[in-house]
Amino acid sequence: MTKIGLIRHGCTDWNKAKRAQGHSDIPLCDDGYVQAEKLADRLASEAWDIIYASDLKRARQTAETIAEKMQDIEIHLDERLRERYGGQIEGTTVEERIDKWGENWRELDLGMEKSDEISKRGMACLNEIITNHQDENILIVSHGAFIKQLLRTLFPDQDVEGSLDNCSVTILETNGELWDLTLRNSVKHM
Repeated sequence: MTKIGLIRHGCTDWNKAKRAQGHSDIPLCDDGYVQAEKLADRLASEAWDIIYASDLKRARQTAETIAEKMQDIEIHLDERLRERYGGQIEGTTVEERIDKWGENWRELDLGMEKSDEISKRGMACLNEIITNHQDENILIVSHGAFIKQLLRTLFPDQDVEGSLDNCSVTILETNGELWDLTLRNSVKHM
């Protein structure tokens, strides 16, 4: 059985301001580092073999904070684990989008990455990781919308629509064919 721990990165200043981040390379804020430290303390008492992370600063910094608490664990960065590309909405709040494009801004083509594109790159990355680390416990540090889309793809008959908290833990297990969602959006370490 292969176990995957999906981690949403720690908080950023843009998270606090409710700005769409997408591929914008925003670092953790001070609160984000505190969250990552608490998460690292939790994960250090568990058995994890390897860490994969998005190459964007907020995910990489979260992964590095986790790795500092564990001994002999490698981090592999992969751009396929990045957040949904936000196109023209990156850096904006919902209010700013409504002011600029109107109430129906979600229906416009503003260059945002499509859900099926996220699923395609995310599943390709996940399948490659699982192939390379069968029967291991793997942490993947990524982003809220990206993780939620993976969960939609893997568990189409389950309710996985709620937002994921910063530095939350979601656990999946697979035998290579079947998937099981054993924990979602756990923040007991906070």
